[in-house]
Amino acid sequence: MAVADYLPPMPVMLRDACDFLTRELAPFPGRLNVMLRCMLTSAIVIVASMALEVPELPLSLLVMFYVTQANVVVTRLVGIMFMVGSTLAIGLSILLLKFTFDYPLLRIVVASVVFFGSVYLLRVLKIGVVFFIVAIVVIYVQSFVDQTDQADLLIRAVLWVWVAVNYPIALALVVNTLLLPAEPQLQLNAEIHRQLAALDMRLTHLIDNTPNVTPITLATVQQGALTLQKLLRFTMMRDARYREHQAAQLACIATVSRLYRGASELPDTWPAHSPARRAMLSELRANVRALDEAVMSGEPYRHVSTATPEEHHAADTIPAAGELQRALHAYADLAARDAETGKPAAAEPMVAPDAWTNPAYLRFSLKTLLAVLACYVFYNAVDWQGIHTIMLTCVIVALPSLGASTQRALLRLTGAAIGSALALFMVVFVIPHLDDIVGLLLITLPVAALGAWISAGSERIGYAGIQVIFTFSLAVLGQFGPTTNLTEIRDRMVGILLGVGVATFVQMSFWREGEGDALRQRLATMLRAIAAQLRTPSDDAGDELPYTQRQLKAWAVLADCEATLARVALEPSWQEAEHAQWTLRAQTVLAQTREIMLAGDALRSTLVAQAGASNSQTVDAVRSTQEQARVELNRYADELAASPPDARAPRRSEIAAQEAVEAADRPLIAAADELSRQVAGLPDWRAEVEDGVSVAAPSSQPI
Repeated sequence: MAVADYLPPMPVMLRDACDFLTRELAPFPGRLNVMLRCMLTSAIVIVASMALEVPELPLSLLVMFYVTQANVVVTRLVGIMFMVGSTLAIGLSILLLKFTFDYPLLRIVVASVVFFGSVYLLRVLKIGVVFFIVAIVVIYVQSFVDQTDQADLLIRAVLWVWVAVNYPIALALVVNTLLLPAEPQLQLNAEIHRQLAALDMRLTHLIDNTPNVTPITLATVQQGALTLQKLLRFTMMRDARYREHQAAQLACIATVSRLYRGASELPDTWPAHSPARRAMLSELRANVRALDEAVMSGEPYRHVSTATPEEHHAADTIPAAGELQRALHAYADLAARDAETGKPAAAEPMVAPDAWTNPAYLRFSLKTLLAVLACYVFYNAVDWQGIHTIMLTCVIVALPSLGASTQRALLRLTGAAIGSALALFMVVFVIPHLDDIVGLLLITLPVAALGAWISAGSERIGYAGIQVIFTFSLAVLGQFGPTTNLTEIRDRMVGILLGVGVATFVQMSFWREGEGDALRQRLATMLRAIAAQLRTPSDDAGDELPYTQRQLKAWAVLADCEATLARVALEPSWQEAEHAQWTLRAQTVLAQTREIMLAGDALRSTLVAQAGASNSQTVDAVRSTQEQARVELNRYADELAASPPDARAPRRSEIAAQEAVEAADRPLIAAADELSRQVAGLPDWRAEVEDGVSVAAPSSQPI
């Protein structure tokens, strides 16, 4: 079977690409704040470096972009690690040059040992970014040695690198802390307010019986849940009060995520608009606003009761409305008891548990060192000093998996191409007409704004923005005066292209480290988490919050699987047909997982809403179907996690025909049948024979 059989038609691919770019580059307040901070700091750095003739201005801008993050907490953390890493790297480089300057072979050997150790620690330590900087600087300094034979000039150049790295970090910390601070607590409250305001708007449309014009998609719900989790983690790092009440804060964001999910399931219109329904919706809206005010003010949430018990039963006609009621009641009960739920998550260890036993770390370090040494020999052999970025590229694109490395390489190439094109235009048409620093800022800051806008996006495109400004500044800001040298632009692109090629070839040829097996394990974990959600709901309202928190974790696992699959899909493979089919199956599992989550939540809501009103035999049959679906998901997850995978497609459970049940029980039967149908839609992973060739899931074992 050809690879083209698994690819969508070209118009569909173009549409998906446009949707991806539209989604990734969409404006939002956090991205605008990052862009403004980057532009302000860039202007200060450019003026200071030009006025004081501080060398390595492109490096200063690069470090500043790396340090400027979404909020103050991450900015300070990254800034401190960069300062520690650069100081350690410069100190090691000076010691290395002091004892090996006159012995080139010994210098290369010792530098290789230091580089190898740094890359190894990069993989096994939680603060690996510190040693990433050490590896970069140690290799970067070797290009200085090849340009001069005077030791004093070499040491001065190395010390100027330390200045060029650390003073923009200090400026970035000042700007991010004093001028345009982005506090994670405020960001968390703003995101909670946004999601509750969207629910308030949906309820208002239903109360006024007007059509909804702003639908909430499942992807939006998932992104909202992940954003709340991330902001809560940063807030706990920033504020001790949040750390003391971590479980309660987690219950709050879980409830908000559940409400936002319920908002996505509300109908667009409600034709039969009785007074009881209007009263029930009005109470829901009042409670949503009360929760919003409680979060903004930091006060405990108190449930607002305005509807009668008969009016409350009107929510049973729409499962999503009943889900909203139960979520609000459960959180109100928790706030009234002032109780903590669950245990805080254990802190991640600083060192990987298998740091000294897993050979993958050693192999990764050896592969990266081999690629860097090959590039070092090549660029010295051809005496082409302008392409020294070939070595840095090998380090930058060296990531744990082949797919992640390919993704980083594509972003580096794309960002470098955009930055080089902008630099070429400026050098040819604009720079000859400039004569002061104001003109230089006018051509540089828009590019900095573009790079900051892209880098403030998701990890899938963020690095491209940093590469845009770095490549542009290398060509335009590499010297203290107007530049007309176009060969610099050419050399940078050639170095990047060669570095990507060498790094990819080495990683594909030796100990290929794919994420296929890791993805299957993550998919199995996700399926087990969803199976746990299919337990029979308890009549006790206290069971609602644990259910909501498990759902929040399921969203996080789903997002992790999506990110891993995106990397796996980019992994080069010698057997493209197998790889394409394997990727298609994983995509099908993810798509079906979302549908199973929807169907499972719908069935759970219907069971709660129909409690006491449905026939006991029907309820028993539906719960039996629910239990069978849970068993099938666990069985499928176990078979998928096996190596090689031998997951059989789940069988569909047969439920009594709808004609054989009462009309009141038909929604329950329909919800159970939908869950069974979605579970049965999971693909078969067993080896198949197509055109006489055995097709199985590709292995990520070393070649």
